[in-house]
Amino acid sequence: MMKGDVIVEVRGVTKSYGGRAVLHGVDFDVLRGKTNVIIGPSGSGKSVMMRQLIRLEEPDGGQILFDGVDIAHAKGKALSALRRRFGMVFQHSALFDFMNVFDNVAFPLREHTKLSRAEIRDRVFHRLETLGIADAAYKMPPELSGGMQRRVAVARALVLETELVVYDEPTTGLDPLTTRTVDELILEAGERFGLTSVVISHDMASVFRIADTVTVLHFGHVIASTTPDRIMDEVTDEVREFILASGVSPTSVMRGRASSRDEGP
Repeated sequence: MMKGDVIVEVRGVTKSYGGRAVLHGVDFDVLRGKTNVIIGPSGSGKSVMMRQLIRLEEPDGGQILFDGVDIAHAKGKALSALRRRFGMVFQHSALFDFMNVFDNVAFPLREHTKLSRAEIRDRVFHRLETLGIADAAYKMPPELSGGMQRRVAVARALVLETELVVYDEPTTGLDPLTTRTVDELILEAGERFGLTSVVISHDMASVFRIADTVTVLHFGHVIASTTPDRIMDEVTDEVREFILASGVSPTSVMRGRASSRDEGP
């Protein structure tokens, strides 16, 4: 396990469907204030682990300790209260096409709080303004670019004053330029709002650009939980081939990332 200020501890998590084991005693830490990426080949259990992490499903066994509180088997009001501390950015943004941007972002507040209309308006516009999309408040999702839709999805994930945001394959289906924009958005949101980010991804260029930590799942087992610069030394040959097959050189991406951060804005 990596050292650091841990916000989530995943310990011995198991999950099966129809008698088929998908997660086999998964262990890893999520570091507070960092971008924590979970990768692995197709069928490795990434999406299943994500659903356990945010309690869309209940694990069969093990613990998921969020600031020391086990949410793996929480129920009722306790689970609802814990869920409000999580934000979720789904693959392809998952915005409601029949709602404008304002109403999409306001939706969690209307569902989970008793704020007045004026308070909801203020909070929504604050989030839209800080993410640079206030001018799009009354546009419909189909009018927006893929990158702008991701920005709206992030605003919605943050509107409940969440502490941790989970991104499910956030760059899937995007062109290289928009992918880089979304990577920058994830880092920007984390730094600006003091967030912890968990990113489920198979986009290796994106992984090496944004990750502070990388957890590698393979057939439902964690085979490495490390930093991006050490990952090639800690994975199996099969996973190493998966990384190299992406055509991405970890060394070059990390070098470029270091240079861009040194230059600053």
